[in-house]
Order: sequence, then structure tokens, then C-alpha cells
Amino acid sequence: MVQLIRSIFVAAAIALVMALAPATPTLADEYVTNLGPVGPNEPILAAFSGQRFLAFFVPTQGSCAVHTFMWKDAGATTRVMLSLSPGEMVRFDEAHLSLNLLCGVDASSLAVVPPTELLTSNN
Repeated sequence: MVQLIRSIFVAAAIALVMALAPATPTLADEYVTNLGPVGPNEPILAAFSGQRFLAFFVPTQGSCAVHTFMWKDAGATTRVMLSLSPGEMVRFDEAHLSLNLLCGVDASSLAVVPPTELLTSNN
């Protein structure tokens, strides 16, 4: 009797896994994107045309101590560390990646912001 109950339970578990399998993501190329704003030690994540970007910050003496990492899928990693005052912005330009990072008020956040030419264009 115990063997029969165990067999039914295993069969039900296998059926459940088979039913839920189509709901799982099928592409490993689907990357998480987080353009912020983020708080201290939270990641900004971006991916464009095989170029990856990760950034985070630590509030230090009233500024954002920013750490960034950029890499291609099969290439070397570039690391940049810099300090931004509140309201100050830095721009990163690569062949397939261009973005601006803005240190928020009181060095409490970091966010990706649109390029200036997008903000000033009349479309």
C-alpha cells in the first residue's frame, strides 16, 4: 500500500513538473535590465548588442562613489570607478552602448537618464 501511494505521488510530481515546464524562460540570452533609480549597493544592469553594463554606488562623504563594469559577451571587462557629487552626471560611450548615470539628491540614488539630445529634440 505504501509503495502504491509513493508511486502515485511521484507520478503526480512528474506531471506537475511537465505541466509547468512551458512557463519557464527558454532563452538564456534574456538579461535582466534595471535602469534605476537604485539605492546604495543596488545594481544598475543594462545589455545592448552584446555589450553588458553593471554599476552600483556607495554614498561616501556626501557623494556617490560609483563602480562600473562593462564587457562584451566574449571579451575583456573594463572597470571604472569615479566619484559624482549630487546632481552630477557622467556619460559612458562604447561602440554599442551609450548611457548617462546621474547621482541623485543627497547622494541617495543612482539612475540611468536619457541622453541630452533626446531631452532637447522636438519630435
